[in-house]
Amino acid sequence: MAVVTLLRAEDLFRFYHVGDAEIRALKGVSLEVRAGEIVALTGPSGSGKSTLLSCLCGLDEPDGGTVDIDGRRMSRRPEAEKAALRASVLGIMAQRDNLFAHLTVAENVAFALSCRREGAGDGAAAGIAPILRSVGMTERAAAYPAALSGGETARAAIAVVLASGAALIVADEPTAEIDAATERLILDTLVDRSRKGQGALIATHSPAVEAIATRILHLRDGVLSAGPASDT
Repeated sequence: MAVVTLLRAEDLFRFYHVGDAEIRALKGVSLEVRAGEIVALTGPSGSGKSTLLSCLCGLDEPDGGTVDIDGRRMSRRPEAEKAALRASVLGIMAQRDNLFAHLTVAENVAFALSCRREGAGDGAAAGIAPILRSVGMTERAAAYPAALSGGETARAAIAVVLASGAALIVADEPTAEIDAATERLILDTLVDRSRKGQGALIATHSPAVEAIATRILHLRDGVLSAGPASDT
């Protein structure tokens, strides 16, 4: 059976300029994420993890190199094309602001379902309840994001990703500052998705995330290496 590559980045560079200083955030980063993989992206704060994820998702443009998502070019494409590619393949979990503040939890999930081609129409509404139940958010379905705790916000965000039906989750510290039970639920969800052939790339400082990963990549000073590494 052929291995499906969901994400491929080749030789990514990203530079920032502050006054006369040049900050080299990414220095020739290459990586792949294949179907069924959970890839943990580790590294100290300031190592370039968030910059890398932004470039991979087409939210930022690399200064050099290319990004392909599900065999289609993401880098240096019109914004409308990048947005369509994100919507069709990626489930993005940022460190914050994963929910629409003016929508309830159920309405956020319903919107994600409605954006799926197979979720359009009457079937979208029917899918809300089981998704909320799977993340323990049934009783908070009518709550707005501002009323949620940190753990509830994380559960709601993973519900939205599940509703999107994304082949690949790209997440930036999805288990930071949440309780152990919520972290376990999110990790179990990722493992279940990987068994169904879906992929995940998770930027993390969490040993629990590393423990479920099929591969670990380490980013330090904009340079990527395989396997965990000491940051001391």
